[in-house]
Amino acid sequence: MTSQRVVLTGADLTVADVEAVARNGATAVLDPAAKARMERSRAVVEALVDEGAVVYGVTTGAGALADRSIDRADAERLQENLLVSHAAGVGEALPREVVRAMLVLRANTLALGHSGARPVVAERLLDFLRLGIHPVVPAQGSVGASGDLAPLAHLALPLIGRGQVELGGHVVPSLIALRQTGLEPLRLGAKEGLAVLNGTQLMSALGALLAADAERLLRTASVAAAMSVEAMLGTDVAFSAAYQSVRPHPGQVAVARELRWLLRDSSIQRSHHASPHKVQDPYSLRCVPQVHGAVRDALDHLGRVLAIEMNSATDNPLIFPEGHVTDETARATGNGHVISGGNFHGEPVALALDFAKLALAELGSISERRTALLLDPHLNGGLPAFLGSDTGLETGYMLVQYTAAALASENKTLAHPASVDSIPTSANQEDHVSMGPIAGRQARQVLAHGEQIVAIELLCAARALDLRLAMLPGTGPGAGVAAAHAVIRDVVRPWDGDREPGPDLEAVTRLVRERRLCDLAAPDGPPAPAPATSAVS
Repeated sequence: MTSQRVVLTGADLTVADVEAVARNGATAVLDPAAKARMERSRAVVEALVDEGAVVYGVTTGAGALADRSIDRADAERLQENLLVSHAAGVGEALPREVVRAMLVLRANTLALGHSGARPVVAERLLDFLRLGIHPVVPAQGSVGASGDLAPLAHLALPLIGRGQVELGGHVVPSLIALRQTGLEPLRLGAKEGLAVLNGTQLMSALGALLAADAERLLRTASVAAAMSVEAMLGTDVAFSAAYQSVRPHPGQVAVARELRWLLRDSSIQRSHHASPHKVQDPYSLRCVPQVHGAVRDALDHLGRVLAIEMNSATDNPLIFPEGHVTDETARATGNGHVISGGNFHGEPVALALDFAKLALAELGSISERRTALLLDPHLNGGLPAFLGSDTGLETGYMLVQYTAAALASENKTLAHPASVDSIPTSANQEDHVSMGPIAGRQARQVLAHGEQIVAIELLCAARALDLRLAMLPGTGPGAGVAAAHAVIRDVVRPWDGDREPGPDLEAVTRLVRERRLCDLAAPDGPPAPAPATSAVS
């Protein structure tokens, strides 16, 4: 848990804020100015209902039923019907952290004041976060336009005492959870059911948590690459600032800087700089800045898209109080207070998620190739085959490379873009959709595989470095590499013969998911210990 407090203004929520609420228990509250905006837009909705105006989803049906008028007396019943009928998701329940991310994102978009919902609706979503009431949301059923309808319906059902929630580790009917925590079901007014249904909060939640995890993985992959470079007597010359400056892609420049930092003060590097043992390193070593850097640029694009999406009004129709509509086109649509459009369409996020998962698949692919180099006696600079001690009697790390190869290959299938597909819904009214939630779920799988692939490289590189230091007494790796080696040896004992690799892989994978390794890649990160000068074997 954390004492952090996130104030929702609708305009400045960050990935770090989402992670703090979703994973670390940070408190989220509505900004007073956001409440005032919501009250103004709510007044517009109530006035339109009183006038008997024709407003999509308020006094009409939804989707292909938009041409069906709804009697004013049935306006509240329509909103409840929308929630119940749209809760058509299937499959496994989304993880708690994703549900929590959805709750804070949905409250934040309501805070913008263009959805026509009362402040109490957003505050109740925040109550769920505060009290640990987590709606059970099936993972499948959204095509990403009109937003994430089915998942958001499941997320919102507990507002009215319907559906199921997880409370204290147990799944219970939401009405029971509300009573146990002192809450009463809400009666949703006109537009409020639609206000919590339309939007991109599932794909944005998946994207925000992915972005947080991917940043850690990317920096940790730089650590793994630097360890492999040292263990295989690779050269740091290709990472020089002068060389990067003539092709200054931001990610490439940043990764090369990380590598130089990790390899600083390396006496292993000095020991072979003048040696003609090889003219050039294989691409998986030499081109780390170019490949990892391109991955970083792709992930930066996802971050830019999410920064906009998480702070946008994504439901439909949107409410614009007096003075907020200035263009002639908007004024021509009735009184200009309500505009129906397509901000719920998830294409910007879907494309960014597909790009991110493609990039993460590449990160795993090049890491697996470095692992293969470490284990190959023809290419690893004189290290034993598969890094065993008694070749033949011991298999060494042969099979962990099989695992890395299997994961990298599976990622190639998952990397197929979900957003390239579309299938019509709602009687062809909604005839092009984004498939953003599918891209998001696949991206999480690719990321998890990438974490395991990089963990395998780190495990092999640590063993290879032990052997290399024994072969080069009196030398030591770069300061950052030495620190990483020490962290790994904190959780994995040195090689003492063939053993089941599962526990070691689990331990290193946990390191990959933490900050202990990734922070070593930052030039302004924690100081590294003095380089090791002998093998730990």
